[in-house]
Amino acid sequence: MTLGLESLDYTIFLVYFVIVAVYGYWVFKNKGKQTADSKDFFLAEGSLTWWAIGSSIIASNISAEQFIGMSGQAFQLGLAISVYELVGAFSLIIIAVYFLPMYIKNKIYTMPQFLQVRYDGRLATIMAVFWLLLYILVNLTSIIYLGAISLEKMTGFGFMPSAIFLTVFAVFITLGGMKVIGYTDVIQVVCLVVGGLATTYLALDLLSDRVGTGAGVFEGLGLLKEKADSHMHMVFSPGEYQVHDGRGGFIDAYNQLPGLMMFIIGGQWIVNFNYFGCNQYITQRALGADLKTARNGLLFASFLKVMMPFIVVLPGLAAYVLFQENADPAIVSGITEGGVVKPDNSYPVLLNLLPTGLKGLAFAALTAAIVASLAGKANSISTIYVLDIHKKFFNADLNEKQTVRLGRLSIIVAFAIALVLSPFLRNFGQGFEYIQEYTGFISPGILAIFLLGFFWNKATANGALVSALLSIPLSTLFKYQAPDMPFLNRMGTVFWICVAVHVAISLLESKGKANPKAFAVESSWFKVSTSFLVGALTITGLILTIYGVFY
Repeated sequence: MTLGLESLDYTIFLVYFVIVAVYGYWVFKNKGKQTADSKDFFLAEGSLTWWAIGSSIIASNISAEQFIGMSGQAFQLGLAISVYELVGAFSLIIIAVYFLPMYIKNKIYTMPQFLQVRYDGRLATIMAVFWLLLYILVNLTSIIYLGAISLEKMTGFGFMPSAIFLTVFAVFITLGGMKVIGYTDVIQVVCLVVGGLATTYLALDLLSDRVGTGAGVFEGLGLLKEKADSHMHMVFSPGEYQVHDGRGGFIDAYNQLPGLMMFIIGGQWIVNFNYFGCNQYITQRALGADLKTARNGLLFASFLKVMMPFIVVLPGLAAYVLFQENADPAIVSGITEGGVVKPDNSYPVLLNLLPTGLKGLAFAALTAAIVASLAGKANSISTIYVLDIHKKFFNADLNEKQTVRLGRLSIIVAFAIALVLSPFLRNFGQGFEYIQEYTGFISPGILAIFLLGFFWNKATANGALVSALLSIPLSTLFKYQAPDMPFLNRMGTVFWICVAVHVAISLLESKGKANPKAFAVESSWFKVSTSFLVGALTITGLILTIYGVFY
């Protein structure tokens, strides 16, 4: 089959583009307020339905890092990488039950605002700066990078033209505000689910045709087990499997997914609870709604999340078998660059083997995921900068029109920075690993101060500040002094140290008294001897961490 897109593919993509653009313009003109209103721009206050909230969460979550990065890790590690999606689905339910009530009932609109209300302004400002750096330098940059790689492989256009196209497309969606993002994300999710499932179906059918007898999709599923048995395991042991690292060498699969330790120490839980519960560009979709609507939105997102392994993991597994069996020269040459096996190339290269027309649908699905995620992240960057930094330190007297204008300007600046930095990520090997590892430098400290702030009324601002500031230096120390420690175990280790430090400082400061800024927790289960519970969990976590470090 011909590599690259043909006229029919571009026509299908153009139809998708026009539908999104026209619908986005209609939403901008007909939904919500027409005057310059900052809450409408940043939160779409009261105008998003539960299905729009759920769709928008998944559209922001499922992006190039899943389609390209996670499919790449399915090529690299196998079925086990789907644990991120399955634990994520469970985490969304917990967040809907326990996290959302405290955000919404206390009228929290940004994550730094929560820290301001629960702790103090010092912590809120420091974390606002951290979040901005993280969202721009890691999240926004990596999505542009991975998305541009996919377009480069599919269309034959260069990396930078592809990156510029995605950036400009996302900018126009984002400038309409959260209202436009939320409702256009419904189209984006339909497109990515339908296109993604079609890609999976055809990838398995292709596998059956090239490696088996051509009996169809079910034979393709059987071939995954037969030809890639090492990729069917959900739990790895140290030294069990060596996999391509994306840099020309090999790495122990256990270093990427450290077996049961990532649950016992908590690295996998930290990734998902931090991402879905303490993350501006995820929770922002729900913060402008009432509690019932927001909860239903998160539960709908959880349902959609369970579908993602079928969309992003199975194609990566199919590409791995086709590559190992040398079933198609295009697969081998596309995944290998200069003799180096690049797992991140597997999904876009696989798409090139789809029939004409279906390649256009898959291209539209991939672009929908990338643009929706870029738009959501950029809007959150703008929200934090304007509300938590600019209005706080530079000009508190901005009117509504000036606030919205500044929000749009900060969106353009953030995209420009990420676009310039995106080509440098070529040196980091595997994209999904890069995102998870470097986000993991800050997430243990963030989750520690959020959980203790939610559920322990004696948690103090100084304890939270020290805990948050410890996260990056501790993560750096373990990365370079214990390089063989899997990064998920490193996250768990740092988390429990941060919790212990936060608890110790808080107990010394509070002297047994509740913090007057403590949030009221709905569930009576958490009201029963919370200090004992926090202490027991901290000690248990530290013991398991020590065991895990030497495991």
